[in-house]
Amino acid sequence: MSFGDPNPNNPYGQQQPGYPQAPQGVPQQGYGYPQAPPVSGGDYGQAGYGARPPLASWGRRVGAYLVDIIVLGIPYGVLLGIGGGVGGGAGAAIMGLGIVVFIGGMLFKLYKEGTTGQWIGKKALGISLLREQDGRPLGFGMAFVRQIAHFLDSIACYLGWLWPLWDSKNQTFADKVCSTVVVRVG
Repeated sequence: MSFGDPNPNNPYGQQQPGYPQAPQGVPQQGYGYPQAPPVSGGDYGQAGYGARPPLASWGRRVGAYLVDIIVLGIPYGVLLGIGGGVGGGAGAAIMGLGIVVFIGGMLFKLYKEGTTGQWIGKKALGISLLREQDGRPLGFGMAFVRQIAHFLDSIACYLGWLWPLWDSKNQTFADKVCSTVVVRVG
């Protein structure tokens, strides 16, 4: 159907004066950005996307969490211990350094999980954190929001941390809120 067709199915009637007629047989593109092609390995059952990667088991997730806690906790604990042992102003400065190192490590962890889906624990255990919608890393901002959303996993007697044991997508409450999944890679 073109603008000049006297087609009775044409909801616009006759062509309006001043508007050129579209050539016959030339495909017309709508407004906005062209649609991006599907990403292979993305979501998980939608047409055009690859197959869902296998979901990570609860044991792998716990193992990765423990590795991350150890990696973040050792420098923090060592600096707090040294600062407490030294005492006084120097001890307080060393303890403050421990806090800065811990916060910096957490921010770096969020950055890596947001951009690559993995940090040390997830990489060691062969799992990755991805958006449920398209299988891509979720970005720093959503990784930060997901970290805050883990509060929901804890407030109901830590039930959210155990939820992946019986959930069909192995998701915690934070994963459900942020629409993320943890999958096996490699």
